[in-house]
Amino acid sequence: MTRAPKPKTQKKPTSKPTSKPKPPKPPSTPNKTAARKSSTAKPAAARPAAAKPAAARKPAVKKPAPRGDFGAPIAGFFAKQPRPLRPLLEELRDLVQEAVPDAESSIKWGMPFFTIDGTMMCALAGHKSHVNLILSGPPGTYADPDNRLIGAAKTGRHLKLTATDKVPRDAVRGWLATAAALARSK
Repeated sequence: MTRAPKPKTQKKPTSKPTSKPKPPKPPSTPNKTAARKSSTAKPAAARPAAAKPAAARKPAVKKPAPRGDFGAPIAGFFAKQPRPLRPLLEELRDLVQEAVPDAESSIKWGMPFFTIDGTMMCALAGHKSHVNLILSGPPGTYADPDNRLIGAAKTGRHLKLTATDKVPRDAVRGWLATAAALARSK
């Protein structure tokens, strides 16, 4: 059974056009690249968006300059600390120098570091309301039966102090001796 074709109906002309007429395209100049691409040109919707103009891009981030105090003597660090923390930091420095007199000291990352033959042993950090004695070494290196050391990082632990009367002097001396032995063994 075959069907008969449907009769075509004519649309009635309307007074209003359904869409605006497109303006004529300007004549393009012949171009070898355009001629080659004309056979494989993508429709406008599938083309990638044009790159932003150079003026709209953010400037490249510059690397920071090396610190001006890197490798400097540590005396300046103590002079800049707040009055309540200064005696505590000076006591810790004295303990380090007493326990390991051959340790070399210099400023790195804005705080005093103590090294033996170029290997980090410990560091002192001053904050707004406390100071830290930072001890370098893997977990389990330092005996701490009173749980005074904080952190269980791969590279070390630290002692957080808020007043000079809380300095566990004997424990600090033992930790510094351990840190010095570890630094010498590397």
